[in-house]
Amino acid sequence: MKRTFAALAVMCTVSTLALAAQAEPVKLTIWGLDGDNGLIPTLASEFDAQNDDVVVEFRAVAFDDLVNETLKAVATGNAPDMISLDNPDFALFSSRGAMLDITDRVAASSVIKPDQFYPGPWASVMWDGKIYGVPKATNTIALFYNKDLFAKAGITNPPETWDELLEDARKLNDPANNVYGLTWSARGNEEGTFQFLPWIQMAGGSWKQVNGEGSVRALDLWKTMLDEKLGSQDVLSQGQWDSTGTFNAGNAAMAISGPWEINRMATDAKFDWGVALLPTETAGGIRSSAMGDFNWGIFASTPHPDESFRMLEYFVSQSDRLFPEFSNIPARNDIPLPSTGDARKDAALKVFQEQLNYAQPRGPSPDWQKISKAIYDAMQSALTGQMSAQDALNQAQTTIDGILNG
Repeated sequence: MKRTFAALAVMCTVSTLALAAQAEPVKLTIWGLDGDNGLIPTLASEFDAQNDDVVVEFRAVAFDDLVNETLKAVATGNAPDMISLDNPDFALFSSRGAMLDITDRVAASSVIKPDQFYPGPWASVMWDGKIYGVPKATNTIALFYNKDLFAKAGITNPPETWDELLEDARKLNDPANNVYGLTWSARGNEEGTFQFLPWIQMAGGSWKQVNGEGSVRALDLWKTMLDEKLGSQDVLSQGQWDSTGTFNAGNAAMAISGPWEINRMATDAKFDWGVALLPTETAGGIRSSAMGDFNWGIFASTPHPDESFRMLEYFVSQSDRLFPEFSNIPARNDIPLPSTGDARKDAALKVFQEQLNYAQPRGPSPDWQKISKAIYDAMQSALTGQMSAQDALNQAQTTIDGILNG
C-alpha cells in the first residue's frame, strides 16, 4: 500500500508540474507601423486579454525602418511571430520563404474568406499560388475637386478623361488668385510611383511594361501640367499629405489623393468639395488606381503557428471596426461603411470604395523597391526636363527588364 501511495504522490506531483507547464502562456510578438491610430496595439491587447494561454507583445517600428529591421531580424533568426508590412514589400519576404504558407489554414477557417476581399489587396498576399498573409486594410486614390471653383468656371461635372482633366485644369487655373488647376505628388520616392503607376495601367501598361505609347502620353500629360504651371512645381518634392494641403487651403481646384485626407479636409477646407473616380485615358477606357495599406503575415520561423493564426483570425474578425474606430477602410468588400454624419464624407467614401474595385497592387515582386525606383526616377527625369518622356520610360523599362530577367 505504501508503494501505491508513493506512486500516486509521484504521479500527482508530475501531473501538477505538467499542468503548471501547460498553463504557462505562450508569448507572441508582433511588429507593425508606428501610428495607424493605435489599431495594432489595440487589437493585440484585446486578443491578449481574451486568451489566457497567450501574452502578446507589440513593437512599433517607423515606416522607413520597417523593411530593413525585418530583413535583419529574419537573417539573424530573431523575427517576430507576426508582422504588418506595406503590401508591396510583402512579396520580398514571401518569395524568400520567410512567411508562413497559410493556404490550408485559410481553407479550413470559418473567419477568413478570400472571396470577401477586394481582388487587389488579396492579390498582394499571394505568391506562387499560395497564401502568405491577409490584407489588414486598404486605400486608394481618386480625384478631389472644389465644387465652388468648378461652378465659378462653369464646369458642371468632374473630368472623366485625361483630355477633360487637362482642359478643366486650364479653365480652373487662376494665377491672379494663387489657384492651380491640379495638385498631386510626383515625389521621387514610393509616393510618386503610387500616384503615377495607375496612369500607366489605365494606358494598358503595367509595372512590368512601362514604356508603351499610352504610358508616354500619361507622362507627357503630367509634364504639360507643370510646363503650363497648371500645377505647382512643388509637386516634384511634396508628398501626398502636403500636396493635398494645397487643395485644402483653396490653392488648387483639384487634387489626386486618398481617403486618409477626408477627415482633415472636412475640417480644413472652407468650400464645398467632392470626389470622383480617376479619369480614364478615353471615355469608357480602362480604370485603375493605386492600392495602399498593409498586410498581416506570420513568419515561417514562429514556434507558435497555431496561436499566431488564431490571433490573425481575431484581427480579421474585427474588420467592421476598422473604419469607425481607426479610420482604416476594410480590405473586405462585404463590410458597408457606417455613416459619418457628414454627407460629403459619406459620398466621398462611396467613391473610394468604388475606386477600390479597380485598384491594383504594386507588384507583387520581391524586387519591388528597385522596380519602383526605376519608375519614379523616370517620372522625375521627364518632369524636370532632363529627358523626354519616351526616353525616360525606355530607360526605366531597360532597368525593369534587367531586374525581371536577371
